[in-house]
Amino acid sequence: MMFFSGDATSKKKVDLGGRSGKERDRQKLLLQTKLEREQRQRLRIQTQSAKQIQKFVRGRREVAAVRPIIRSEFCAIYGEFSERADRNAFLPSSKFLSLLFFFFQSSNDGDVQRLVGACRLLKQSLSQSKISELFTVERTISELALASHRQKRLASLCVHSLFINCMSMKMELLKDVHPSAISQDSSVLLETLLLLTSDDSLWGNDVMEHLMRNKLFYFFRYILLQLKPDAKQSTREKTYLEYVVCCLAKRYVQTMSAANILPIEWGFPCQVLSIPLLWQRYPSLKQVFVYEGLWGHSIHLIASNLSKFISLLPSDTTPEFPSCICLLGNLLEVAAEGLCSSDCTLQLATDFAVVCTYLLEDLPSSFFRSSRDRNYDVSDDPGPDEDMDIDGPETTLSEPALEQQILHAADPELLKNLVRVAFLQSATNGPCTEAEAEAVGATCAFLYSIFMTLPTSRVITGLAYKAQLVPQLWTHIKRHHRLQSWPSIEFKGRNVLEMLVSRLPGWVLPLAVFCPVYSYLLMSIDNEEFYEQQRPLSIPDIIRLVSVLKEALWQLLWVLTNKQSSSSAHKPGSDAFGSRRMFSYHVFQQFVSKSASRLLAELHDRNSRRQFTPPEDFHARQGVDDYFVAQAEGEHTRARDLLRQAPFLVPFKDRVRIFTSHIAAARAENGPQNPMGRTRIKIRRDHITEDAFAQLNGISAEALKGTIRVMFVNELGVEEAGVDGGGIFKDFMEGITKTGFDVQYGLFKETSDHLLYPNPASQMVSDEHLQYFEFFGKMLGKAMFEGILVDIPFATFFLSKLRKKHSYLHDLPSLDPELYQSMLFLKHYDGDWSQLAAYFVVTHNEYGEQTEVELIPGGRDIQVTGDNVIKYIHLVAHHRLNTQIYQQSLHFLRGFQQVIHSEWIDMFNEHEIQTIISGSHEGMDVDDLRKNANYAGGYDEHHPVIEMFWEVVQKLDLGLQQKFLKFVTGCSRGPLLGFKHLEPQFCIQRAGLDDGSQEALDRLPTSATCMNLLKLPPYRSKEIIHEKLLYAITAGAGFDLS
Repeated sequence: MMFFSGDATSKKKVDLGGRSGKERDRQKLLLQTKLEREQRQRLRIQTQSAKQIQKFVRGRREVAAVRPIIRSEFCAIYGEFSERADRNAFLPSSKFLSLLFFFFQSSNDGDVQRLVGACRLLKQSLSQSKISELFTVERTISELALASHRQKRLASLCVHSLFINCMSMKMELLKDVHPSAISQDSSVLLETLLLLTSDDSLWGNDVMEHLMRNKLFYFFRYILLQLKPDAKQSTREKTYLEYVVCCLAKRYVQTMSAANILPIEWGFPCQVLSIPLLWQRYPSLKQVFVYEGLWGHSIHLIASNLSKFISLLPSDTTPEFPSCICLLGNLLEVAAEGLCSSDCTLQLATDFAVVCTYLLEDLPSSFFRSSRDRNYDVSDDPGPDEDMDIDGPETTLSEPALEQQILHAADPELLKNLVRVAFLQSATNGPCTEAEAEAVGATCAFLYSIFMTLPTSRVITGLAYKAQLVPQLWTHIKRHHRLQSWPSIEFKGRNVLEMLVSRLPGWVLPLAVFCPVYSYLLMSIDNEEFYEQQRPLSIPDIIRLVSVLKEALWQLLWVLTNKQSSSSAHKPGSDAFGSRRMFSYHVFQQFVSKSASRLLAELHDRNSRRQFTPPEDFHARQGVDDYFVAQAEGEHTRARDLLRQAPFLVPFKDRVRIFTSHIAAARAENGPQNPMGRTRIKIRRDHITEDAFAQLNGISAEALKGTIRVMFVNELGVEEAGVDGGGIFKDFMEGITKTGFDVQYGLFKETSDHLLYPNPASQMVSDEHLQYFEFFGKMLGKAMFEGILVDIPFATFFLSKLRKKHSYLHDLPSLDPELYQSMLFLKHYDGDWSQLAAYFVVTHNEYGEQTEVELIPGGRDIQVTGDNVIKYIHLVAHHRLNTQIYQQSLHFLRGFQQVIHSEWIDMFNEHEIQTIISGSHEGMDVDDLRKNANYAGGYDEHHPVIEMFWEVVQKLDLGLQQKFLKFVTGCSRGPLLGFKHLEPQFCIQRAGLDDGSQEALDRLPTSATCMNLLKLPPYRSKEIIHEKLLYAITAGAGFDLS
C-alpha cells in the first residue's frame, strides 16, 4: 500500500533575476543564433583558406613541372649561358628576362650560371648604350613600369643568389679588388647590383628602395657573418664584397634621405652595425661609414627611434656577442673620428651620447666594474692603483675583443671631441638654448654611465688632461649659477633614472661629472699651480665653486632627502632592477652627493693649509641650529647622514659639540657603575711607557673606555701617597705621551717643521714596534675620550690615516720639502730625460743601511720619461707618504678606533683633528678662564691678590698667555668649547701663609698640571706678581705633584 505525504499542489516557480521566462528564452535564442552565425563564418573562412592553399600548391606543382620546359626553351633560344643573346634581349618585347625569371632557382647551380651570363650581357651592353636605351624603346608609361619591374627582379635575384651560395663563393668574395677578380661569378653579381642602383640609372633609386624593402642588408648581414675573414688581418686589401657594400651603404643614405619611411629593421644601421667586430673584419667599411654620411645618419636614426630600434635588432649571433653590445662597440670604435669631422653638429654629438648611454645599460653585469673600483672617485678615498692606472684585476666580458671595443668609450680623443662639440657655446653669458641644454645633459649622462661601467682611471685621465673638461664644464656651471637659472636636463635612459632625474635641478648631472674629474686633478695639482698660477680654475672661481657645492649638498642631503621621505615617489624596491642598480635613482644620488662632498672636503683641506676664503664660506646657510645638532646626536637621521657625507657644511664648533656629546654618551655607558669599566695599574715613573704597555695593551676596549686608576711607584719601589681622583691619571697621560711620542724613543720621527709621524724603520727599534703603535693609538684615543689635551704636533699626512685617507703630492712638502721640489722639477722638465738617469725606484737610508725599492715591478729597468713622469711622481709621493708607514699607521689606527669611533673622527679634517687633540689655536680667553676658575686655600674671586693676578694675566701678550696656559694645564691651548669643558676645572690655590713674610714673597708660583692647579703665593703688588709669574712660566719652574 502506497502512502502519500506532502502538498499535492504544485509550487509556483519564482524568478529571482527580476525577468520573465519569455525574456530569458529570448536572450538564449539570440545567443544561440549568434554562435551559429560565427560557426558558419569560420567554416566559410576555412573553406576559402583551403581552396587558396590548394590553388597555391597546384600552381607550385604546375610551375615546377613547367620550369624544366621553360629552361630548355630559354637555352634553345639564347644558349646555355646566354651566349646567343645580344643587347636586344633587354627590350620590352624580348622574352629573355621573362623566361629567366620564371624558371630561375637560386639553389640550382646551372640557373646561377645563367643569371651570371645575363649579368655579363648587361654589363657588355651598357658599355655601348645607356640603361634606358636597353630596357625601353618609346619610353611609354607601360614600358617604364615594365623596365622598373624587370630591374628590381633582376637585382633581387642577384642578392638571393649571393645569399644562397655565399659559402661556395667564399674564396671569390674574399679576394682583393683587382681587375682579374671582376670576372668572377660573385663579382659579376655584385657589379650588377651597383649598375642597377646607380645614380646614372633612371630607375636606380626605385631599385634601391625595392631592395631595401626586401631585406637587402639582412641578406648582406648573413653573407658578412658567414664569410668570417680573419679580424687580425687588418692590413689586408679591400675585397670586392666590401667595395660593393660600401657603395650600397652610400646609396642607402641617399635613398633614406629621399624616402625616410622605409622600415628601419632592414636598414644598414640595424642589420650591419650589429655585426660583431665589424670594423676589424671589414676595415674598409669603417672609412665609408665615418666619412660618407653613414655615421651621422645612423646615429640620428637610432636616436630618433631608440627603444623601437633596439627591440628590432637581429638575434644574437652567439651568447658572447649580444647584438646590442656589438652595435655599441662598433659605434664607439669609430666615434673619435666621427666626432672630430667638420660636419659633426651639436645635435649629432647629443644623439651619439644619448644612444651610447642607452646601450651602456645593456652591458652584462660581468662587465661592470667591481664595487671597489666603482667607488674610486665617489665615496672612499682611492688607492694609488686606481688613480694611476697600475695593472690590477679587472672584470671582463667573455669575449676580450668585444671588451676592447667597449673600452673605446674611454678613448681620450673621443672624450676630447665630444666635450669640444657639446660645450662649444658654454662661453656665452646668457642662458643656454634648449639644444645646448640637451647636449650638456646627454654628454654628462654618457660620462656618468662610463664612470659606472669602465675602469675609472682611463675615463677620468682622458677627461682631466686630454679633454680639458674642468674649465669647459665649469664655464657652464658658473654661467647658470650666476644667472640663478638652471635648464631642465633629462637623462634619457630606459630605467627608473629617466623618470626621477628629470625632477632634480639642472645642476645635478653637470656636478656628477665635474666633481670626480676635478677631484682627480687636485691630486696632481701642486700648491704653485693652485695658488699662484691658479690652474685650471682661478681663486675667485674656486670660491664660487665652494658656494655651488655647499648649496648642492645641502639640497641633496637635507632638502631633497626630506621631500623624498615624505613623498610616495621613492618606494621600497623602486631602486632595484636586477643588474642595473647602478643606473637607479638611489645610486645616482649617492654618486653625486659623495663626489661633491669629496671635492668640497679637498677644497676645505686646501683652505685649512693656506686660506683662500674664510672658513665660514664652507658652512651651510641654514640648518645648523639646535634642532640640527640634536638630530645629529641620534641614529639614522638626516643630520647624521649629512655629517657623515659632508661634515664641513656644519661649523667646526657645532661639530665639536656633537663629537663631545658622543663622547659623553660613551663615557656614561662605561662609567663607575659599570663593573667592567674600572682598571687599576701600578706605574714606575722611570719606566712609564713599558709598564703602561704591559698592563694596558691587553685590556678590552670596554675596559679602556672605563675608569683607569693609577698608582705611581717611585725610584725606591715605594708607592706614592695620594688617591687618584683624576689628577694622577692626567699626570700619567701627560707622562706617557711625552715619552712615547718623543723622537728619542725611536718610534716616531719629525719633519723639518717638527711635526711627528711614524718612523718607517721602527722595526729596527723594537721587535714589538707594531704592538707599540697600536698601544699609542689607544693612548691618544683615551686622551681624547677623557678630554685631556696633549700638546703633540702631528704631521697632517699621518693624521689623515686616522680617517683612512691616502696622502698625495701636495702633502709631500710637510714631509720632505727638498724631495717635493725635486718632483716639481721633474714635472716641468722639458730637457733630455736620458741625462737624468731616473728610474722607478726609491732609495732608503735608515741608520746607515741603504736599500733600494722598486715602485712598480721591474722598476729598476724602467726609465722615467716625459710620458710616464706624472705616474713616477705620484708613485714616489705615495711611497713616501703612504706605503712606508702603512703598517705603523694601520696598527696605530686599530688601537685608536678601539676608543674613538671612526664616524666621530670622520667629521673633521686633519687640521681640525689636531685642534681636537691639542686645543684651540685661538688666543686664550682670559675672561672665560676667570669665569670658570675655582679657588682654594683662602682665595676667592674678590680677593685682592686674585684681582691683581687677573689684571696681570690679561695684559700678557699672546705668546706669554699660551706659556701660562701650558704651565698650569700642560697644554698651550684651551678647550675648543671654552674653559667650561676643561677637565678638571682650573683652580688657584694659595701657597704659604698670608702674613707678608719674606719667605712667602720669595717663592715662585708653582703648578700641578694633573689637576690644572696654580699655587699662587699672596704677593703684595701687581709688579711682583708679573715678575714672579713671568719667571715661572718662562723658566719652567714648578710641576710638582701635591
